[in-house]
Amino acid sequence: MDDEVAGGPAGRVVTSTARRYGGVVMAVARANFILYVRDQRASADFYRLALAAEPTLDVPGMTEFRLGDGVVLGLMPERGIARLLDGAVDPASAGPVPRAEVYLLVDDPAAHHARAIEAGGRELSPLTARDWGEEVAYSQDPDGHVLAFARRLAEQDPPPGGSAVP
Repeated sequence: MDDEVAGGPAGRVVTSTARRYGGVVMAVARANFILYVRDQRASADFYRLALAAEPTLDVPGMTEFRLGDGVVLGLMPERGIARLLDGAVDPASAGPVPRAEVYLLVDDPAAHHARAIEAGGRELSPLTARDWGEEVAYSQDPDGHVLAFARRLAEQDPPPGGSAVP
């Protein structure tokens, strides 16, 4: 039996999936990914330069950058999430351990990667063809989050000597 398709505010959804999960389908209109940062202002400045974009929201406690249709990168001070969690977990205690990776498919990953390094990021891996069919450059932001800029390799360009890890 073919799946029926229904439209909605977030696009088309397969109705058989809705039936499988009790009639509920999550139609995401916007996805916010929030990084917990030590210094909101410093992190906002870093991402302003690395993304070559101005924040769409910049208030005490949250800075947001629109990354595309319905996708937002947020920066929240660690003390804000610690307060929300009522002290149960303190993100600052993670130290230099990366807590997140922001992986972005862009037109010119080398240029974005260079901007991230110029903005104060630390290079983890230069632009390299990877086994999964993309070339990716990895850096780390001042808070230790991994930032990857990637683009799909052309079908005729298999990843020569590419690797599955940075």
